Amino acid sequence: MLTYGEYGGRFVPETLIPALDELDAGWREAQADDSFARELHHLLTTYAGRPTPLTLAERFAPGKRLYLKREDLLHTGAHKLNNALGQVVLARRLGKRRIVAETGAGQHGVATATVCARFGFECTIYMGSEDMRRQRPNVERMELLGAEVRPVEFGTRTLKEATSEAIRDWIGSVETTHYLIGSCVGPAPYPEIVRELQAVIGREARAQILEAESRLPEVVVACVGGGSNAIGTFAGFLDDPEVRLLGVEAAGAASLGTGHAGVLHGSRSSLLADEDGQVLDAHSISAGLDYPGVGPEHAFLRDSGRAEYVGATDEEALAAFRRLARTEGIVPALEPAHALARARELDEELVLVCLSGRGDKDLAEVLAR
Repeated sequence: MLTYGEYGGRFVPETLIPALDELDAGWREAQADDSFARELHHLLTTYAGRPTPLTLAERFAPGKRLYLKREDLLHTGAHKLNNALGQVVLARRLGKRRIVAETGAGQHGVATATVCARFGFECTIYMGSEDMRRQRPNVERMELLGAEVRPVEFGTRTLKEATSEAIRDWIGSVETTHYLIGSCVGPAPYPEIVRELQAVIGREARAQILEAESRLPEVVVACVGGGSNAIGTFAGFLDDPEVRLLGVEAAGAASLGTGHAGVLHGSRSSLLADEDGQVLDAHSISAGLDYPGVGPEHAFLRDSGRAEYVGATDEEALAAFRRLARTEGIVPALEPAHALARARELDEELVLVCLSGRGDKDLAEVLAR
């Protein structure tokens, strides 16, 4: 079981330890079983649409060679499907045919509902009512796919509370239910599982940019909420010390930039908290970044100096959102728009940005602003 320096671990009720042990053992067995890798590769290529292409965004960033890794072109419109497919195959191996999940921006919920429809599994999605308001098209997609979407009406009514409710459900139904967590957070082995299932982004991007440019990028940029698209992208370049890794958080949810070590949703990481350790509310126009914690590996990469983390404001993300649409004919999700906002300002010339999702879900929110 991987740990990340002082981060990671398991901070959960005792009733969940057997389920986490079962999941960890099942994950090790799946990794050692060639049939798991073959089935997942088949699903990713024939159902999800991998490999996703690289696009050179010449008009968005004049004077740079700025490439977009187009996870927005994956089936369902975001990188979340990579993880959902892997975990649903793993759940089937464990004999679990009910799936519970949390969602913020709705893309993980849509991906989970999609794979449950594909495999004939029962699906329950928890979503904060504020996020349901902001992301109505994704709520409708989940319901169309057969999922039950349960609104969460307490706290900030966003991703933090949705995660808490999903965990409560799982505690009460652990014998038959797999919790399909959407980001590289939660108790071990979830951060490792999600990272490995999203590492396909970084592996592809590394090979593609070498083919296009005959060299590695000077800097790799990705947005960070919980951090799954970023950790998956960074995974392809961690062993290349000459490649700078840059994560971009929402300024109002900068758990790496302004946070403190603490425990949230089953693992120790960096989170927004007051001096007494009470978790603070996060804010972002982007529902997918509106979370007061982050994956433990990101906290470790920050402390070790291997990756850097900066913030972008709502206004900066909105400006990048509009600019990419008008200069490249690509409408990004608000989450990667934060990464795009910082990428244009970098001193480096050869830049790779993970475009983690498309912006259909955000049009109402953007137009209202």
